[in-house]
Amino acid sequence: MDTHERRSSFWFAVLVIFAINLSYIAAFGVEGDENLELMVERSSSHFSSSYINRGMHEPGEIKEEPWATIQTKGNQFVVNDKPFYVNGFNTYWLMVFAVDPSTRGKVSEVFQQASSVGLTVCRTWAFNDGQWRALQKSPSVYDEEVFEALDFVVSEAKKHKIRLILSLTNNWNDYGGKAQYVKWGKAAGLNLTSDDDFFTDPTLRSYYKAHVKTVLNRVNTLTNTSYKDDPTIFAWELMNEPRCVSDPSGDKLQAWIEEMAVYVKSIDPKHLVEIGLEGFYGPSTPNRVQFNPNTYAQQVGTDFIRNHQVLGVDFASVHIYTDSWISQSISDAHIQFVKSWMRAHIEDAETVLGMPVLFAEFGVSAKAPGYNSSFRDTLISSVYETLLDSTKKGGSGGGSLLWQLFPEGTDNMDDGYAIVLSRSPSTSNIISLQSSRIKTFNSLCSWKCHWDCKKKHLPEIMDLQHDEL
Repeated sequence: MDTHERRSSFWFAVLVIFAINLSYIAAFGVEGDENLELMVERSSSHFSSSYINRGMHEPGEIKEEPWATIQTKGNQFVVNDKPFYVNGFNTYWLMVFAVDPSTRGKVSEVFQQASSVGLTVCRTWAFNDGQWRALQKSPSVYDEEVFEALDFVVSEAKKHKIRLILSLTNNWNDYGGKAQYVKWGKAAGLNLTSDDDFFTDPTLRSYYKAHVKTVLNRVNTLTNTSYKDDPTIFAWELMNEPRCVSDPSGDKLQAWIEEMAVYVKSIDPKHLVEIGLEGFYGPSTPNRVQFNPNTYAQQVGTDFIRNHQVLGVDFASVHIYTDSWISQSISDAHIQFVKSWMRAHIEDAETVLGMPVLFAEFGVSAKAPGYNSSFRDTLISSVYETLLDSTKKGGSGGGSLLWQLFPEGTDNMDDGYAIVLSRSPSTSNIISLQSSRIKTFNSLCSWKCHWDCKKKHLPEIMDLQHDEL
């Protein structure tokens, strides 16, 4: 290496390190090599030498990453062996809207609008049991037109670089759920007395497993790719907000989770699996029930720690609804609860479970007494800032999903929580800022190989430069 090349290497190394530190300060409001070192070291297990080209990418050689399946590594989500932090949203009704040509465009609209503010993951329903526009009209009997609508949702998501968490049934009566399975069971002559029989009756469990098998093995009519092989799928969710109030011990639900998580993995070992829990602490951790929003929460048959220790479950899920759990009238106490609730689950996911935690639903209803858009912005910002605190430390806070994003012209579906970006510029700006911070962090992580290389050789480069001077 001649003198000119040595000088160029030295100044390039300095420039790279300065740029990384500057970007980190801009993104996260912290500075100093100690913070950068912490960020780099915590990410060290997520990268491979395949991203190194003589220690760095040459200008113009960075190519778009392959559309790969999301995985977990330790307490973080990864894609292409690099950390993937989630900033996403819920829109549950996409399949139903996609059935009708007159409303199908709304699916494309919501994906386009979500993409415009940097959202990368959408959670939606892959079920509609025995209802209007049912996907599953009766056990193992499907409406092909509705299935093709779900095909459209999956293919359209990919076009906008959005991944999907697909929920497979509902705890609640909306879109059928466990109550519909019990109705089918009664119609077949089963002696059932409670909707919670869904979790224990062998026939109902077989109905659910048949649905799982059908959806996971579905070959998309638009992409010719089976769902179980499609990287567009971020994860499978066993059930939206499962509860088994007839058994506060949690044993019935625990047994169901153990059976179904392994079953999903037996069909599709490639994709992640999550339960769909709200995050309530249960009997296994009496020292943590203090973080629950109320005493009833520990009586619904769920157990955050125990449930998530099941074989086949890849990451934890938590929901946040202060206007339902704390009080309908909004107040500053709601924000304090959000922070303590999130920190407790992030800590447990990191120190006990060893997995990422996704805050898969959060929001505030415009119907809540005292609601105003400023409070909603404060709540969203609090969620985002708490996650960033975890991200800066390499913690288990894997991301969040707003409940819920709507395009214009879908007011008839609004449950009070709808966020229409065109009507909410301040909220849109907060979402965009969070997406930018996450993108910056992921970009910084992509420089990890450069940092390691330059850190290793910097003393040598410095010595060379000193000799020349």
